[in-house]
Amino acid sequence: MKRITQTKLIFSVSLLFVLFYNYTFFTNVIHVYPITFSNSGFLLSLTLILLAFSTLLFTLLSSRWTTKPILILVLLVSSFTTYFMNSYNVVIDDTMIRNTMQTDIHESMDLMSFKQVAYFIFLGLIPAYIIYKIPLYYRGFKQELFAKIKMIILTLVIIALSLFTFSKYYTSFFREHKPLRYSVNPMYWMYSTGKYINKTFNTGEIVVRPIGLDAQIEASDTPKKLVIMVVGEAARADHFSLNGYKRETNPKLQQEDIINFSQMYACGTSTAVSVPCMFSMYTRGDYSYKKGIRTQNVLDVLKHTKQIAILWRDNNSDSKGVALRVPYENYKTATTNSICIEGECRDIGMLVGLDDFINTHKDKDILIVLHQMGNHGPAYYKRYPRAFEKFTPTCKTNQLEDCTQEEIANAYDNAIVYTDTFLAKTIAFLKQYDTHYDTAMFYVADHGESLGENGLYLHGMPYFMAPEAQRHVGAFMWFGKAMSKSINMKTLKIKKDKPYSQDNLFHTLLGIFDVQTEVYKPNMDVLHDN
Repeated sequence: MKRITQTKLIFSVSLLFVLFYNYTFFTNVIHVYPITFSNSGFLLSLTLILLAFSTLLFTLLSSRWTTKPILILVLLVSSFTTYFMNSYNVVIDDTMIRNTMQTDIHESMDLMSFKQVAYFIFLGLIPAYIIYKIPLYYRGFKQELFAKIKMIILTLVIIALSLFTFSKYYTSFFREHKPLRYSVNPMYWMYSTGKYINKTFNTGEIVVRPIGLDAQIEASDTPKKLVIMVVGEAARADHFSLNGYKRETNPKLQQEDIINFSQMYACGTSTAVSVPCMFSMYTRGDYSYKKGIRTQNVLDVLKHTKQIAILWRDNNSDSKGVALRVPYENYKTATTNSICIEGECRDIGMLVGLDDFINTHKDKDILIVLHQMGNHGPAYYKRYPRAFEKFTPTCKTNQLEDCTQEEIANAYDNAIVYTDTFLAKTIAFLKQYDTHYDTAMFYVADHGESLGENGLYLHGMPYFMAPEAQRHVGAFMWFGKAMSKSINMKTLKIKKDKPYSQDNLFHTLLGIFDVQTEVYKPNMDVLHDN
């Protein structure tokens, strides 16, 4: 095989990226700037800029020891990012990378497909192997340095000339259509990886700041409280018949006396963000990953009272750091979950054995958190037993782009119907204790889900550009007979259609247990008369 210089190799790989790894980027661009005679020059210049910028980036990272390893690694990773962007139209930002890092093997298998393997082989393994086998010709240090400087100058000149020549177009491109650059491959995922590392890793030991150490509950003669908090998964509000959806997806809940919050909004568009955010003391605007892991959450504050027994049961990936300092049980395995069929452990299995926990803590108030598998995609058809296949035909693959939007919605809605049964059974479970406890249940989904609208699937889009379907979530409360007497139900029913968000959860949980602490804000408590 003929030897080539690393300059030629870098240019060739950059051209490969432009031609085969940026279909989503160019599709999004053409949607905004259609292929017309007047736009043709700009589109050509944009292609040249992409080629020049890729070449510039790899040239800056190149050396005798780094060129091949970097190109091989970027190609392998980009084969996956290309697949997910082309198939689901997702954005590979730092939040999506965090989701990926926190995804377990079971969830990863839901995403596996023949098409993904094909992408990895043809856009990853084969070009990576060719690069590995190509012999590189390294000239002397001065020649290599001079060649690198020439390439850097040339690419910068091409970028500058393109920007200057079509400045009118690039002004709108950068100011009015910023989201277009989020699908540039591989530059944006490389940038997002750096952003993720900066947000996540620290040079020193993580010290968790305690909050609410003054938390206490005044002694009273009222019964102990038994509250179950259900954290839903990927349940968008507009697919709940409770919110006026045309299909009957909540037949059992509609028979219960619940307070449905029709305008509840998530803190994030992914589990990795929204779950720790909703239990934190921070609002969505103030929350960050580092703040979350360095500050105690509402479960810690409740624990500080020494009068509340807390249990977190998880049928999802994990608690995303929320339950690190309270009792935690993994119910995603048949070892603990007694209702597992064909490798899928059901949410209803989390109710089994709760009586033992309650009976063990009769002298305390009790908070039980159940983290659902819910509507975790893209394999919605796996999220419910066959008996719940109410809407047909259904999408029975994780290749959502191969299904019609109706088939996807049918499978998704069937999973909502199963969640409806699980939540109704949770209420029925609490009713058994209604004579001895003040009982209540909260339900709020972590985020919503896109089902193919405008070519978008799943979730995890940057919040500012995420569609309503990913931000607007299902949420409601149920109160037992005794608890409902201590709450101004009339006022609550008036407020239920007001805009709320997961920011309210921290203070509402403190309020329902009558916890007195300086971190409690009554005006953020949904149950407070304000």
